[in-house]
Amino acid sequence: MRPCVTELRLSAFAGHRRARFSLGAVTVFAGPSGSGKSSALRAYEALARLGGGALLGEVFPDPVACVPQGARPDAQRRRGFRIGCTADGPGGPVRLDVAVQAEPELRIVGERLSAGGVVLLETALRDPGRRTVQAAWHTGGPAPVTRAPLPDDRLGTALLPLRVAGKTDGQRQVLAAAEQMVVALRSVFPCDPQPDWMGAPVPTGTGRLLTGCDNLADVLWRTREECGRRHAQLVAALSAGSRAPVVDLRAEPLADGTVRAVLDRADGRTELARLGYGELRYVALALVLLTGPGVLDVDPAGEVPAAMQTLTLLADGLDRGLDERQAGELLRLAVRMAGRGHIRCVGAVGDGSGAARTDGVTVVHLGP
Repeated sequence: MRPCVTELRLSAFAGHRRARFSLGAVTVFAGPSGSGKSSALRAYEALARLGGGALLGEVFPDPVACVPQGARPDAQRRRGFRIGCTADGPGGPVRLDVAVQAEPELRIVGERLSAGGVVLLETALRDPGRRTVQAAWHTGGPAPVTRAPLPDDRLGTALLPLRVAGKTDGQRQVLAAAEQMVVALRSVFPCDPQPDWMGAPVPTGTGRLLTGCDNLADVLWRTREECGRRHAQLVAALSAGSRAPVVDLRAEPLADGTVRAVLDRADGRTELARLGYGELRYVALALVLLTGPGVLDVDPAGEVPAAMQTLTLLADGLDRGLDERQAGELLRLAVRMAGRGHIRCVGAVGDGSGAARTDGVTVVHLGP
C-alpha cells in the first residue's frame, strides 16, 4: 500500500474550525465562493511543503491570513492556527498535528506525530526567547523518550531521519512513521493552468511541467515520443472532451528554436493558442493526470522507489471554465488513473452535482 493522505484536519485555520475531511482517491470540495474550498487546499499544500523540508516563512508568506476569523490574541499578543492530517500506508494510519504561531512572530509551537495510540514525536515551545522547541521522541529502550531541541521554523517530522539512530524497536517505529508521513506529503503537484500563457511558443528545456502549465509545449516535445501508450490515452481523453474528434496533440519546432503546441482535429489543425479558456485548462489537467513525477515539477522522496509513491494532484478551480461534458470526462479520467494506484486528486469545484453522480469521487460539501 503506497502512503497517502486520507484525512485533512483544520482544527483552526482561516474560516475552518474543528473541521475533519476524509479524502478518497479522488476528492472534490464543493461549495459557493467563500465556503472555504481554497483554504482547505491551501492547508493541504502547506503540509506538503513542510513535509518536504521547506521553511515555515516560505510556506506561509502571509500567516495572519491563516488565523481563524475572530480569534483573539492572548495576554502575550499571540495568535495562530492548527492543521493536521492522517497518512495511511504499510504502517497503518499515522497522525500529524501542527500548531503554528502567526503573531507576534511566525514559529511552530507544537507538533505531534502518533500511530497506534503511541505518541512518537511531541514538541512544545518552552522558552519563547529561543528559536527552538523542545522535542521528545519515542525510544522504547531503557529511556522511554529522547529529548533534544529542534528548530521552530521547520517540521520536526521531516527532520527525524537526521536525528534518530534507529537502534531500538521504538526508534525504528518512529522512523517508519515519519517516513510514511513524509512520503505521503511530498509527492504533491499543485496545478493551476494559466491559459493566457499556454499557447505561446517556448524554448525546449527540462521537459518538466510547471504548475501554471505555461511550458506545456516543451513537455509535449519530450513526452510524445517517450511513451506512445500514454500519449494515445491523452489524445483519446482530449477527443472525449472536444467539440470535434482529436487526432493528435503535438509540439512543432519553429525557426527561432522554440516549440509550440498544435492540436490536430478531424476537421483541421489548430494552434493551442486559438483554443478557448476552458479547452486549454482541460488539455493541461488531462496531461497532468496521464503523466507522473518524472514529468511534473515535483520533488518526490528520492530515497523511496517510485513504485511505492503516489502523486497527488491539487487543483483549485478544477472545473473552472469547463463545460459539463469536460468536467465529467476529467473526473472520470481521474478515477480511472487513481484506480491504478499511482495518482490521487484533490480539487475544488463550484458545483458538486456532477461530481456526486460520478462513481469513485468523494464529494465534500461546504456551506457558505
